[in-house]
Amino acid sequence: MTDWTGIGISLLKAFLVFFGVVNVVPILVWAERRGSAFIQHRLGPNRVNIAGITLFGLVQPLADVVKFIWKEDYVPSHANRAFYVLAPVMLLIPAAMTFAVIPFADDLVIAGRTIKMQVADLNVGILYVFALTSLAVYGIVLAGWSSNNKYSLLGAIRSSAQMISYELALGLSVVGILMIYASVQLDDIVRGQGELLFGILPKWGVVTQPVAFFLFLAAIFAESNRLPFDLPEAENELVVGYHTEYSAMKFAIFFMAEYMAMVTGAMLIVTLFFGGWQIPWVESAELKATVGEIPAFLLQLGAFSAKVLFFLWLFIWVRWTLPRFRYDQLMRLGWKAILPLALANLFVTGIVLYFT
Repeated sequence: MTDWTGIGISLLKAFLVFFGVVNVVPILVWAERRGSAFIQHRLGPNRVNIAGITLFGLVQPLADVVKFIWKEDYVPSHANRAFYVLAPVMLLIPAAMTFAVIPFADDLVIAGRTIKMQVADLNVGILYVFALTSLAVYGIVLAGWSSNNKYSLLGAIRSSAQMISYELALGLSVVGILMIYASVQLDDIVRGQGELLFGILPKWGVVTQPVAFFLFLAAIFAESNRLPFDLPEAENELVVGYHTEYSAMKFAIFFMAEYMAMVTGAMLIVTLFFGGWQIPWVESAELKATVGEIPAFLLQLGAFSAKVLFFLWLFIWVRWTLPRFRYDQLMRLGWKAILPLALANLFVTGIVLYFT
């Protein structure tokens, strides 16, 4: 018998998560501008207003949306039109689908029904994330090649080499986490981090796998093409890289995909290394027994959101603090430093688990 209630709940969760992430993007753009202005001692967005109300510059993202919608959607005559139009969609769809397996709170029980606080409870959760994120390179390559522009093509080649290189380190740095928590399901990994080590320290991934955390963090910066690893978009060399020939809403889609990748990266860091929705030193069962199901859910959702917001700010902070790597330095770091360290960390983790 078809469980229409369950289907309705799943659709509602999917809509709410997608709606939330899409609306975080303009807020991140505002935070990026405000953050860069703060770091560089500038004012940032403070002019655009509605009836004299600027809301600390929050009206600026609305003006950006209007500009993107009404700007001329120009397609170069020398471009391969079909692939040119398809490229930004190829980048946006994987970015929008990645959030489906990330848990943002413990299971919620309402009227005897257990509701999973993730859109899709897949038994291959982290593998699903890596499979989707690896598809993003196709959109970037298509954008550079279909534009028939040498700067765009060079940016796409750089990006594909960078993403493929750092995907290896990204995957290897997570294997240690999978070994410790004995699962590839993200909700199981989060629950495993609710325990205490030596009765004091939360059993978070950053405590059990500190080396993997720093390797994963560096690889996430490279995967999302953020400074200091934004070589595909090096303005002084390649204009803006693979999307040089794009304008209007097609450019906006690339922009959205980049910031969605930031959100995905922050959520993965929190889920794998900082306990996800877990509140330190507070067990989920005790919290529910003390304050009730709904308040416990809100507290866990708040804890998860606060952690994610911190790492989103870290993305912005690093961008406006560190200088850009040269391309050869970027590739050397990936292949000669991060990848060997990830393998060594995996080897040491296996030895420790064998003797404990």
